[in-house]
Amino acid sequence: MAKHFAVVGGGWAGFAAAVELVRAGHQATVFEAARTLGGRARRVSFDGRELDNGQHIMLGAYSESLRIMRAVGVDLRSAVLTLPLQMRYPPAGGGMDFVAPRLPAPLHVSIALLRARGLERADKMALARFTTTARWMDWRLNNDCSVAELLVRFDQTPRLVALMWRPLCLAALNTPPERASAQVFLAVLRDSLGARRAASDMLVPRADLSALFPEAAASWLQGKGNTIHLGAKVTALRPAADGWTVEASGAAVGGDWSGKFAGVVLAASPAASASLLGVLRNPGAGGEASPPAGGFADLASQLAAFEPEPITTCYLQYPPGTRLEIPFYALIDDPATQRWGQFVFDRGQLDARQDGLFTVVISASSEAASLSQDALTAAIASQLAVDLARPELARPSWSKVITEKRATYACTPGLKRPPNETQAKGLVLAGDYTAGEYPATLEMAIRSGVRAAGLLAKAKP
Repeated sequence: MAKHFAVVGGGWAGFAAAVELVRAGHQATVFEAARTLGGRARRVSFDGRELDNGQHIMLGAYSESLRIMRAVGVDLRSAVLTLPLQMRYPPAGGGMDFVAPRLPAPLHVSIALLRARGLERADKMALARFTTTARWMDWRLNNDCSVAELLVRFDQTPRLVALMWRPLCLAALNTPPERASAQVFLAVLRDSLGARRAASDMLVPRADLSALFPEAAASWLQGKGNTIHLGAKVTALRPAADGWTVEASGAAVGGDWSGKFAGVVLAASPAASASLLGVLRNPGAGGEASPPAGGFADLASQLAAFEPEPITTCYLQYPPGTRLEIPFYALIDDPATQRWGQFVFDRGQLDARQDGLFTVVISASSEAASLSQDALTAAIASQLAVDLARPELARPSWSKVITEKRATYACTPGLKRPPNETQAKGLVLAGDYTAGEYPATLEMAIRSGVRAAGLLAKAKP
């Protein structure tokens, strides 16, 4: 029997849940407090420009993301630029050049290692030793530890750590190696370095992050008679005898509003979810349908305790025709010498409308974000000018720094992440912070949303 479910949160996890519920024959209503869809991976507007709140790279291993994007009509050939696995530094930057050829796995990594420039024999042997040992261990640890500790155990050279493992850890987990979970890092490497060749492909979005999936999903859902409320903040969830009452406010729902649903997918951020779950600790007249207070108090406290990690993105506009030799480069960061950038992207090679626009990404950016926008922009522009041996890059015509303060949570060793199920019938969680092998990535958000929808769709009355 078809049921009507509420989805609280219009990010990637929320829309994955809504799409899967509808594909299972149910109806979904999505509530999003903001005016733009996408949650912590969305489009933002500044000075008449449409930008992303952070540059992302997806992987060919993101099977659920690719599947559900296709399901809502996204043309992946035009939506993303597909590149082979690579870690390439500007020739003048003193890094390395590692590019996997399009050969069957694991030959593609072996050939890339043999051909890699900028690595000594000891570095290459260390990388080969790492991948061989990790494969033998089935990419699993008996006891989690930090990525830094894992690299010491595997006798990785300082140069390889600086040029390969540290930037990959920052990009994938948004947590410095000294504090990042080795087990989660190994799971990412397993599905990239250790998987079939296509799984290691790097997919760089051409479309902005809202258009890439959330807006396509919203259009698909509305085309099937479902409702999307933008600018509608859910203020309370009330358990009822045969479902849930959702209370919301905002112009999209005509002020203060409440409605009845068979179940709820709570797909807000950990902090927002903790706030709503805190309300559930005192559900009032819910009677016997109310969940155990202690369980929600513990869950709310667990979510509120997640340590946020920021990501900073610096946009630099140069004259039309200003290009990188390739779509993106890795950069050697060194905060002690004001070198903050970790990757630079040429947006003009992804979208012709952004000709001359460069994007520089700083993961785990607490220290960088403490600088003024002008100081950080000047330092990054100077870094590009030196590393690319192009003095003119020190003088962009326009710039903008965007820091997403709660971009992810700190993915630390042994971190306890809550399951999608809760103690309350008909209430499930969805988000990149829920239990799973992956860190806070778009793929983890999608997987969580799909899993949450499956729990509701299969639940017995």
